[in-house]
Amino acid sequence: MSRADKRGRHHVHIEVTPAQYQRLVAQAKECGLSRRAYLVRLIEGTPVRSRPSQEIKELRTEIHHIGNNINQIARSVNTGIARAEDAKRGLFLLDQVYELMYQIAKK
Repeated sequence: MSRADKRGRHHVHIEVTPAQYQRLVAQAKECGLSRRAYLVRLIEGTPVRSRPSQEIKELRTEIHHIGNNINQIARSVNTGIARAEDAKRGLFLLDQVYELMYQIAKK
């Protein structure tokens, strides 16, 4: 058993092949974590997720904007000042949201 340092932490040294090291570096980077943080999460059984791609981030933003538009239309419908075109526009925007969510799910 190893001795702990002054802070009560143990240092672990492991040997890995160059391919394993490259894989560790790539996976940690994909998650936005340091190698140490990535390994600690794996040891603790904490879920390790990849960062969303830029395309996914852009789709989320677009869905958010469409959702805001839908909420504005819903408010106008609820106050009784909406026209039939507004309701049609809301349905069209909702279809766009479903399409974008389908695109995200396919990835």
